[in-house]
Amino acid sequence: MTFVDSTALAVNDVSYAYGKKTALDRVSFVVRRGDCTILLGPNGAGKSTLFSLIIRLYDSPAGSILINGNDVRKKPSRALAEIGVVFQQSTLDLDLTVLQNLRYHASLHGVGGRLARARIREELQRQGMYERRHERVRQLNGGHRRRVEIARALLHQPSVLLLDEPTVGLDVPSRGAIVEYVHGLCMSEKIAVLWASHLIDEIYPSDRLIILHQGTIRAQGGVSDVLQATGAADIGDAFHILTREAM
Repeated sequence: MTFVDSTALAVNDVSYAYGKKTALDRVSFVVRRGDCTILLGPNGAGKSTLFSLIIRLYDSPAGSILINGNDVRKKPSRALAEIGVVFQQSTLDLDLTVLQNLRYHASLHGVGGRLARARIREELQRQGMYERRHERVRQLNGGHRRRVEIARALLHQPSVLLLDEPTVGLDVPSRGAIVEYVHGLCMSEKIAVLWASHLIDEIYPSDRLIILHQGTIRAQGGVSDVLQATGAADIGDAFHILTREAM
């Protein structure tokens, strides 16, 4: 797969196994700037394993992962500096305030002083959370904690935002607000988003899809491309056709 200027994330022939169990088998795709790419798959499809490889929690013995042209294995510091991550499980310190959590994260990325204060203010205002900056995270509901985590992931102005099922367990209004915000972010900031999910209703018609099943990509492309390839009436039907062995 050839790296082009618009490509923020390129995954090339990546495989991974837990002992004799294959989790990913020659997975390849690109995520371009301004695209919201939904990594759709049932539980156990390999989504979290793929994310762990991208952020170097695991090391793939085969293939390559490039972030803005930087190989995560050969140039990990440069590559990982370009990524913002929101994990499925919350990683905020519950006993610190929103502001303290964000200041700590900014300092880890070498962002301090006036610049850190400005970025924290900007991201919290965009999420409607600035007035709650002095509250302890423990006092926030699940949806508001997610907003803080997304703000935190964007503080160092990454090129790629990874979202690992960030709306799991949230109520419908909170889910809808986050889905709308992230899609707006792609359009306004031209950030590349890779969103792992198994929820069909989080997909916009403008999204790109990667459907992962049993460690292999069964389909990828725009929503209309996947519908045409499967002959399905909607994404729910297409998902069922492509993953029915697991349904």
